[in-house]
Amino acid sequence: MNTVKRAKGFWTAIVLAAIFSIVIQFLITGGTLNTFYVNTLFFIGINIILAASLHLIIGITGQFSIGHAGFLAVGAYASAIMTMKLQLPFPVALLTGGLAAAVAGLLIGIPSLRLKGDYLAIATLGFGEIVRITFLNIDYVGGASGMQVSHLTTWPWLVFSLLVTIVVIVNFTNSTHGRACIAIRENEIAADAMGINTTYYKVTAFAIGAFFAGVAGALYAHNFYIIQPTNFGFLKSFDILIFVVLGGLGSMSGAVIAAILLTIISTYLQDYPGTRMIIYSLVLIVMMLYRPQGLLGTRELTSFFKGRSTAKGGMSDESKHTVA
Repeated sequence: MNTVKRAKGFWTAIVLAAIFSIVIQFLITGGTLNTFYVNTLFFIGINIILAASLHLIIGITGQFSIGHAGFLAVGAYASAIMTMKLQLPFPVALLTGGLAAAVAGLLIGIPSLRLKGDYLAIATLGFGEIVRITFLNIDYVGGASGMQVSHLTTWPWLVFSLLVTIVVIVNFTNSTHGRACIAIRENEIAADAMGINTTYYKVTAFAIGAFFAGVAGALYAHNFYIIQPTNFGFLKSFDILIFVVLGGLGSMSGAVIAAILLTIISTYLQDYPGTRMIIYSLVLIVMMLYRPQGLLGTRELTSFFKGRSTAKGGMSDESKHTVA
C-alpha cells in the first residue's frame, strides 16, 4: 500500500510539473517572460539535471565524486561536435553527449571505484582537470578560444530531458539495483558480505550519473553561443556538489530544491562572483553547524505530506505495528 501511494504521489508530481512546463512554454512563446527570466529558468533546469545525476552517485551510492564538471564538459563538446562539425540534428547530439559522458564514466569508474572516500575524490578531481586541459589543447574544438555553438536548446527539450532524468533516477533508486546501491552507501563491507557485487553497482551508478550529466552538458552547450574549457573547471564541480550536500545526501527533493534556490541566488549575484562564493561558503558553514544532514536529510517532500495525513487520519503503519 505504501509503495502504491508513493508511486501515485511521484507521478502526480510529474504531471503537475508537465502542466507547469506547458504554462511556461505559453508564457515564453507569448513574450510575457523576458530574456533574463527565460535564461534563469533554463539555468535552473540544467542545474536540476546535474544535481539529480550527482545525487545518484553521492547521495544514493555514497561515492564522493568532485569531478562532475568533467562529464558536463564531455557531453557539451561531444554534442557540439555533432551539430557544428557533423551537421547532425540536435536530438542526436543530445543522446551522443549523454553516451560520451557515460563512456567517460565507465573509463574513470572501472579503475577508480575500488577507491574510497578521499582517494576517490582526488581521482575524480584529477579526471575533471584532465578533461578540461585536454579540450584546452585541442584545436579541433577551438582550444582556449572556445567553440561556437548554435542556440538549439529549447524549453520542450529541456523539460523532456529533466523529466526523463528524474523518472529514471527515482525508479532506479526504488528498484533492487537502487537498494543495492543504498546498502553500499550504508556499509560497503556488509553489502559485500551479503553477496552484492559492490564494484558493479558503483560503476553502474557512476555511468548513469555521468550519462545525465552529459545530457545536461549538451543542453548547456546549446544554450549559449560559445563554450570554453574554463566553463568546466573545479568551481563548476564544486557548485554541483553544493546542490547535493545542501539539499541533503540521499534526498532527490532536497537536491532539486537546493539547485533551484542556489541558481536563483547565483543569477542575481552574477555581477559579484566573489560575493557569490562568500555566500556559498557561509551557507555551507551554517548548514554544517546547525543542520549537517542538509535541508531535507534523506527524506523526500512527499514524506512531510504523509506525516500530515497520518496526523489527521490516525496512527501510521509503524505506530500500529508498535502498538500491536
